[in-house]
Amino acid sequence: MSTTQPLLIELGTEELPVKALPGLAQAFFDGVLDGLHKRGVGFDRNGAKPLYTPRRLAVLLGAVDTQQPEQRSEVLGPYLNIALDGDGQPTKALQGFAAKAGVEWTALEKTSDNKGERFVHRAVKPGADTASLLGEVVREAIAAMPIPKPMRWGDHDYGFARPVHWLVALLGKDVVPAQVLGVSSDRMSRGHRFMHDKPVWFSAPQDYVESLRAAFVLVDPDERRERIVREVEAAASADGGRARIDEGILEEVNGLTEWPVAVACSFEREFLAVPQEALIATMEANQKFFPVLDASGQLTERFVGVANIESGDAAEVRKGYERVIRPRFADAKFFFDEDLKQGLASMGAGLKTVKYQDKLGSVADKVVRVTALAQTIAAQVGVDPEQAARAASLSKNDLQSRMVNEFPELQGIAGRYYAKAADQSSEVADAIDEAYMPRFSGDAIAPSPLGRVVAIAERLDTLAGGFAAGLKPTGNKDPFSLRRNALGLARTLIEGELELDLFDLLAEASDQTAFAKTVAATKARAGAAVEAAEKGVIVEGTVPVVGGLTLDDVKELQDFVFDRLRSYYGDQGVPAQQFETVIASRPASLLDLDRRLKAIAEFAKLPEAEALAAANKRSRNILKKVEGEVPEAIDPALFAEPAERELAEAVDAAVADTDPLLAQRDYVAVLGRLARLRPQVDAFFDKVMVNVDDAAVRNNRLALLKRLSDRLGSVAAIEHLSI
Repeated sequence: MSTTQPLLIELGTEELPVKALPGLAQAFFDGVLDGLHKRGVGFDRNGAKPLYTPRRLAVLLGAVDTQQPEQRSEVLGPYLNIALDGDGQPTKALQGFAAKAGVEWTALEKTSDNKGERFVHRAVKPGADTASLLGEVVREAIAAMPIPKPMRWGDHDYGFARPVHWLVALLGKDVVPAQVLGVSSDRMSRGHRFMHDKPVWFSAPQDYVESLRAAFVLVDPDERRERIVREVEAAASADGGRARIDEGILEEVNGLTEWPVAVACSFEREFLAVPQEALIATMEANQKFFPVLDASGQLTERFVGVANIESGDAAEVRKGYERVIRPRFADAKFFFDEDLKQGLASMGAGLKTVKYQDKLGSVADKVVRVTALAQTIAAQVGVDPEQAARAASLSKNDLQSRMVNEFPELQGIAGRYYAKAADQSSEVADAIDEAYMPRFSGDAIAPSPLGRVVAIAERLDTLAGGFAAGLKPTGNKDPFSLRRNALGLARTLIEGELELDLFDLLAEASDQTAFAKTVAATKARAGAAVEAAEKGVIVEGTVPVVGGLTLDDVKELQDFVFDRLRSYYGDQGVPAQQFETVIASRPASLLDLDRRLKAIAEFAKLPEAEALAAANKRSRNILKKVEGEVPEAIDPALFAEPAERELAEAVDAAVADTDPLLAQRDYVAVLGRLARLRPQVDAFFDKVMVNVDDAAVRNNRLALLKRLSDRLGSVAAIEHLSI
């Protein structure tokens, strides 16, 4: 039985790239563990995790086997008809195999397979000492790390993310002999670059974390992160504020420090006249500082920097942090003041010279289309069309501002400030900002009804224009972010509880693009046929065109939006089978789709669900095979079996009960009522043959099945729930 010892591997480097650091640490950790596992060396992973700082990557395991288990091998040799001659003596093939195995041929064993009997060499040898394997394990782990541009140093022909300076390798109290990237293993690490610039000696792996802590290095990233949050929050609350701690910035600061120390700082109050989003963006993205907010969430003139040193002169550190942000704040204030002088309305004139897309014209052209869409949508959802038009017409003007030119992430946000400064209503100003929501994955949709209208109009135009211009996403290419826009549109319709027809919206957006024939021109030629086509009805003898897209194009675009919902609902834990059940009926409204999906989730929990789904699947299959039209009328006089009469009566009652529920869109109640049909449905399929020779009886039963199937599928295609 193998004994175990704790293992420590630490690779010491120059400061590693901060954004790549967590990934590098995880890859190194995984590589070492995979190397041990591949060699059959057992280890206890309990509680183990990647340890790292800007200058080191480490693996610490509490128990690792000190020796491999026995190594068993089996090498197959030639078949007997090839290995032995007519006298039973070894041929050259067998002699060569035995020589390669290092044994006499008589020592070989035999085995059989479907081709016959053959020789085999089986061997067992003691496992190697783990210490003798670790050098190779570490080298393999390093070689497998994701380093796109390795750095080379000195005259070496090898490279790494940054130059490597030391290697600690301990198995128990013993140094494991190893050499990687030009350094040999030792038990000596290094402490903080400034606060403990001397070697740190480890007598055993279990001393690692504490010994480095004594040398002002917190090697556990979780401990370091907690210290940053604790210190930053304390520094902010000391000034009566609350620190804004962005997770991304926190992770970067965690990757920049070994011994983080918060430093409370401030700036001149006059800068607070600048949009706080610009100041926050500067502090976070450029300097990795944490802004301090007041109780209402407004930015104060305070911020917190995090030093990688416990300085004896904190005032000088503070002055340095305050000094580096002043020029950036001054620039932001200059841009803002100059933009205010110009005014939001006058900025719009420059949009005519900004190309949106070759086939879609300028940004000004896009604004005209979005404005028309916003007015149309506003009238349907009870929002003032005039306000919608005003907000949409101003929604892109800030693209011509100095502020957005310097801070592109402030699109819409800057427009909100400029609109308020120009005495636009707060609703219009907020909608200019909200038109961009959701801005990123997990962001909220526009909170106001007016903002939702403009956000929907913006995304509709982007989608319809993108498809009309031939910019459909392919693979990883999506230059106009059509996938993100489709999901943003769907989320706004669903989460904003807007009862709008998706096909009609996309058709209207297509009508705003300058492609193909317009609806109006086509109507003049084809009249009512195109009116039907707009509603998704293909009339024989017409070639329906909806604005810049054909009817089929709009359907494809509708499917494109539906596809985005697969991941949206998948992230919410909705089974794919349930989603397909609802999407198969292509609900016109995404809000209605959401209601149906929630109802199906409740229906699927019922004990009757599987049986009714299977029955509807069976019904649909029977009806598909019918040649010609299935009759609508059911004649009770043609019932020959009690089971079909009972089912007809039960379906009639269910239809009468569910008609008002469907009108109210109470889909949960509809499916609950339909679940009560199971006994009659089961009895019908057990006792009634549908496809009998008598045509009248057969057609009557088909009509009954169609009535049943239509009602069972009134909420969703429940047959998809059947396995």
